[in-house]
Amino acid sequence: MTRRRARRSWPIAAIAVSFFAGVGVDTCLRKYGPPKPAESAVSAREVPAEQSRAPTASRANAEPKMSATTGTKSTGLLRVPIDGVDVETWRGGFDERRGGGARGHEAVDILSPRNTPVHAVVGGTIAKIFESKAGGHTIYEFDADGRFCYYYAHLERYADGLHDGQSVAQGEVIGYVGASGNAPANTPHLHFAVFQLNGDKQWWQGRPIDPYLFFKEKGTGG
Repeated sequence: MTRRRARRSWPIAAIAVSFFAGVGVDTCLRKYGPPKPAESAVSAREVPAEQSRAPTASRANAEPKMSATTGTKSTGLLRVPIDGVDVETWRGGFDERRGGGARGHEAVDILSPRNTPVHAVVGGTIAKIFESKAGGHTIYEFDADGRFCYYYAHLERYADGLHDGQSVAQGEVIGYVGASGNAPANTPHLHFAVFQLNGDKQWWQGRPIDPYLFFKEKGTGG
């Protein structure tokens, strides 16, 4: 009889443990935000414990509060983020190694003078303005269909008034080249990455895509 009672009570105990574990995880996420992704394509796509504010930036929240499908649809062609940039110069940048070879770059670095305007490569939505220890002043832009995210990092500053949830047109100036975050102070550049969003469309998650191949396939214009 005792063994039968033990076998009957085991599933109940397991369910109770799972329930309280779920409550604990939910509480941690609400208090501390999402886990930090690996520093890679979005080398600055980490979620540091400390967040600072840059000029004209909105306060960074734990999660974006906007729809990923809003915004102005682009023509289908992509626009280079910096005027005059030759996409061919991006070849191989995605596969470079960082941290002594410990991690992939998964992005391209576009060297430009400090305060060079940075343009939205597509029409879409500013999913997140984020202050990152590695990436400095960063912007995550979702395309109008909510399929891809374009990531701009090491900015000097944001365009005046730029904020989370804002719809932007293709070619609109959203920021300016700088050397914020862990970029060398004497080497201002735009760290630019593309990633395909997951089904839940979280700004800090996705599959890295080589910007060179992506732009070559889609074509440029605008």
